[in-house]
Parts: sequence; C-alpha cells; structure tokens
Amino acid sequence: MKIIKKVLIKQIITEKSKQKLHKNFYNHKMRLEQECQQLLFEQRKVQNKTGVSKQELSQRFQQEIKNRKEKIKLIDFKIEQLDMLEIGREIVEKEVEALVEVGLGAHWNEIMDESAIVIEDDVVIRIDE
Repeated sequence: MKIIKKVLIKQIITEKSKQKLHKNFYNHKMRLEQECQQLLFEQRKVQNKTGVSKQELSQRFQQEIKNRKEKIKLIDFKIEQLDMLEIGREIVEKEVEALVEVGLGAHWNEIMDESAIVIEDDVVIRIDE
C-alpha cells in the first residue's frame, strides 16, 4: 500500500540563492504595488458610473488595497530576514508530498520520520530520510 507523506525542501543559502530570493521578493512586491495602483484607478473609474453605492464600493476597494499592503509589509519583513541570513545556513523553502510504500512488518515511526531534500543552487545535494 502507498501513502502520501510530507517532505521538506531545504535550501542552503549561497550568494547566488540569496540574490535569487531577493529578486523574487522584490518582483512580488512590485507586482503588489502595481495592483494597488490599478485598484485605485478602477475605483475612480467605477465611481463615475451611476447606480452604484459609492460608500460600499469604496470600502471594498480599500479592503483589497489594505490586503495587498499587508502582503507588502510581510515581504519587506522577509527581505530584512534574508539580509540577516548568513551564507551556508539551511532554510526550509517549501513542503512537498511524496508517495511512500507501506507493507506488513514496516516500522511506522521510521516511515513517518521527517524527511528532507536539501538543495544548493538548484541542485539536490542530500536527501535526509
């Protein structure tokens, strides 16, 4: 029988990976800021139409803008944390699922122990089972 198990993907921080992460954070932040500007533009455009509750409409747009600004603050925090990270540190990048074979006589604790795939500059360098 096969079951699905969570496997951590860990990344070893190098100068190259740090720059790549920084670039990804920056691009995501810029995209969110553009969305805020687009929402403001759309709000002004829709408010000029009649038959729409301007107060309700304004609240909805402001909530969407607020959500994006919260995400921007989170990205700023992540960038600060990234700047403090030392080269050679291991960080958890994400979690994936893996199929694991389970049979009679297998040791459950060994099967369910935390597994990890360690990556350095997009190359798998170690698999911890």
